[in-house]
Amino acid sequence: MVWFGLASKNNIFSSLTISMDQLYEEVEEPVSPAGQYFNSSFICSYVFGFLEMEIPIDDSKTLPLIKDVFLPINPRFSSIMIRDENGKRKWKRVEVKPEEHVKIPKFPESELYDEYFDEYVTKILTERTPQNKPLWEIHIIKYPTSKAAGTVIFKLHHALGDGYSLMGALLSCLERIDDPSLPLTFPSRASSTSQASKKNVIQKLPSFISSFFSSMLDFGSSLVKTRMAVDDKTPIRSGYEGTESMPFALSSISLSLDHVKAIKSKLGVTINDVITGMIFYGIRLYMEEIEYMARKAKSTAVVMLNTRNVKGYQSVKEMQNSKVKGLWGNKISFLQVPIPKLSQSKSYKPLEFVWNARKLIKKKRRSFSVYLIGLLLDLEMKLKGPEAVAKIIYNTLGNCSVVISNIFGPLEQMAVANHPISGLYFTMTGGPENIDITIMSYVKVLRITLRTLKGFIDEQKFKFCIEKAFDVIFKAAMEISQTPNNK
Repeated sequence: MVWFGLASKNNIFSSLTISMDQLYEEVEEPVSPAGQYFNSSFICSYVFGFLEMEIPIDDSKTLPLIKDVFLPINPRFSSIMIRDENGKRKWKRVEVKPEEHVKIPKFPESELYDEYFDEYVTKILTERTPQNKPLWEIHIIKYPTSKAAGTVIFKLHHALGDGYSLMGALLSCLERIDDPSLPLTFPSRASSTSQASKKNVIQKLPSFISSFFSSMLDFGSSLVKTRMAVDDKTPIRSGYEGTESMPFALSSISLSLDHVKAIKSKLGVTINDVITGMIFYGIRLYMEEIEYMARKAKSTAVVMLNTRNVKGYQSVKEMQNSKVKGLWGNKISFLQVPIPKLSQSKSYKPLEFVWNARKLIKKKRRSFSVYLIGLLLDLEMKLKGPEAVAKIIYNTLGNCSVVISNIFGPLEQMAVANHPISGLYFTMTGGPENIDITIMSYVKVLRITLRTLKGFIDEQKFKFCIEKAFDVIFKAAMEISQTPNNK
């Protein structure tokens, strides 16, 4: 698993100084290839951002915030997709009526509204936004749940941008509680200079050759997986067609980031290794619980990657700057990672899942197959058009068992319109997979969100197995007296 990895924030709030004249310069911006893939007859994908509030929501400032802060962030928030005389898709600016994009539901009277909240979220996960209006909505849930005094949900079409772009946009609407004049900061991704980087060309040659052949194998296996190989039908993969339009349940797990770091230090691995190993182990525990022989089934995870060559969030203004080659938009690819079998890494040795994850991640990091996949999709786009590529992506997701995506969030607590935010998480929709797992950090909490197919996945049991996997791994790691040497 490769995190979006953020170093520091270059004052996203500076994006709000963009004048409206600047925004209207690109009246009909071409829709990127990825934007067309995510808004096709095969895939209609959305990113959902959830803000949990510490205090009851006062929605009186909603419309001014949308007009003065949200809409100026990017012209696409005020645009619709059209086709020109040549059939090419473009973004066309239109007049936005914010009140048409804000949804404030009414629930029956209750003390806590968890059940009604869950039902409402299930409904909006599968609904499509109208194509004759800008492709976003804001849902304001003013009712308290067991987790928050109220919840604001941003529903943003994936064609507008990927998680990096949309998170940058969302953070532009927020500010630090401790000092609103300061920019948000993020976990460091800086790496120390290694001995390998000091080697000369001759010394690096064996590593390069090994990486080349490994990349070719990865690329070849990806092609096979996309076009021919299909995961086994298991308790996490139904094999049903059209599941993207079926109801899904949303649940989440909150883990202490300090506990994750404690495991990391004990095992001498990375946070990525810990979380990946924990998720894979939890998935296998669930599969074994539902159907014992599924512990040995062939199952694959699709891991979504940010392909930008940047260390942190840029300001929205920087993302729009053509001189930095368009950081805004969809700059993503994916890796297909086999989920280790319990027969290979026995259940009484859960730490092997973490170490196995470490080996997989190190191998994938050295591979440039992700860029070859991107080049192939670009070639398919030129030869066959966006619908053909959308079908390839759809089949890739459908042939695998689970999709995983992750983002690092800010280290400081945030607020919007003087409403402190106690929790922050996200999910994605639109693909045929039966399980989506998204991970996001916020302050000292790691939030794992599970989007599971209703009626097929037992969401409570699945959640329990992921939690159990973490507890077992934490306990086993704390019993180690000496950090292993896992190169």
